Amino acid sequence: MFRFWGAQEQEAQAHPQEVSSQSSWYGPSAAGSTNSSRPLTPSSGASGGFSIQNQQPPSHVSPAEAAGIIDQLRGKNVDELRKLLSDKDAYNQFLHSLDQVTVQNNLRDELRKETLQLARANLEKEPQIVELRNQCMIIRTSELAAAQEKLNELERKKEETLKMYSPSSLLQKLQG
Repeated sequence: MFRFWGAQEQEAQAHPQEVSSQSSWYGPSAAGSTNSSRPLTPSSGASGGFSIQNQQPPSHVSPAEAAGIIDQLRGKNVDELRKLLSDKDAYNQFLHSLDQVTVQNNLRDELRKETLQLARANLEKEPQIVELRNQCMIIRTSELAAAQEKLNELERKKEETLKMYSPSSLLQKLQG
């Protein structure tokens, strides 16, 4: 869905309470603005016209899809096209009647349903996860204590063995 935003849209983003929704949604000329000194030419600043700054990159539409949309627009008379530009509801109705939009909406709804199912399944597993986490903590603390005790015992035996076979103790045994 491509929309070109006028400078009023940029102002609306900065001060949303000060600009009417119709004029900011369609831009200055499409909303019937009486300010004719604002040309509808590409611009990079807030001086007028339309700007595509800070918008999502254009989605890729196949030439066949674009041709289908253009054919549907060609079938409309000038008054219908003007209504699409000036009436947000008419624009939305036309947009949602497009096959591509219908397919995307259906895919979005399917993904939403699947995500909800996965979330519910995850929530159902939460008590089991909590129980397993508690078991892990119990095992970790009990086994860790036993392993720590065994490590300390082995460290003590190592120190005794090293003392017994140190050069000074071996020399003492040979002399004695």
